[in-house]
Amino acid sequence: MLTLALDIGGTKLAAGLVDADGALSARTVAATPGGDAEAVWAVLTELIGDMVSRARGRVRAVGIASAGPIDLAAGTVSPINLTAWQEFPLVARVSAVVAGVPVRLGGDGLCMAVGERWRGAAREARFVLGTVVSTGVGGGLVLDGMSYQGRTGNAGHVGHVVVDPQGARCSCGGRGCVETVAAGPALVRWARANGWDAPPAADAGQLADAAAAGDPVAVRAFHRGADALAAGIASVGAVCDLDLVVIGGGVARAGPLLFDPLREKLTRHAGLSFLRGLRVVPARLGADAGLIGAAHLAISAC
Repeated sequence: MLTLALDIGGTKLAAGLVDADGALSARTVAATPGGDAEAVWAVLTELIGDMVSRARGRVRAVGIASAGPIDLAAGTVSPINLTAWQEFPLVARVSAVVAGVPVRLGGDGLCMAVGERWRGAAREARFVLGTVVSTGVGGGLVLDGMSYQGRTGNAGHVGHVVVDPQGARCSCGGRGCVETVAAGPALVRWARANGWDAPPAADAGQLADAAAAGDPVAVRAFHRGADALAAGIASVGAVCDLDLVVIGGGVARAGPLLFDPLREKLTRHAGLSFLRGLRVVPARLGADAGLIGAAHLAISAC
């Protein structure tokens, strides 16, 4: 039997089939379309139909990883980076398409953390923060070996830990969140404002290339983002007594440009004795972590 896994984001939509051991046997991806809620749903329906057809009647459950906020009780999602979906009844819609099997919803950061603990970089850890640093900064928690969703399903949102109360306005409505400093677009905006000469459509990948080539502004942008991320991690670590942080997403592909200053700055922010062994490692599962984690949530609920 197979689990149908879905991963919903502002940039891409993905669907896959995952077996009982966590191996991804099929995967399909599409860009998240612009337009209204039904335009997005139409693309997702096509992906679901493709996977259901390939499964040939072997789908036993559906797991959904979605950008948040989510509402577990209502089965709805209102992603900050997917404004067409506000209180969108995702669980009910998926249940109607894939009838007769349980459907489990989780935040994308949580599913990334669960996936990395099941099949990736966090297999030996019990208190884990999984963080996705990309267009935004998401997060999810595994506490004492168990996924922790919190009261509404939104626990672990490290991207909205405030690191500068007087900082830039965030898409969430607050100010100075980690996301306003460490997310890919934020890195690029700061670098441009401070003299980085780049094409109009330059992204965090090009900023990383510039930093690797020694551009001082690009290097400073990554150090500044790493400092904000380290402050957020230290805060969550102090509250949850973490032993491991796994970081994935597009910005994390910068490798040492991000991880070297992040680890250095974390030693300064995480001064409590019980946090001195806190490790930060790159994710291993890449773009598949959310799908694999969503499948694990669904399997666990069966």
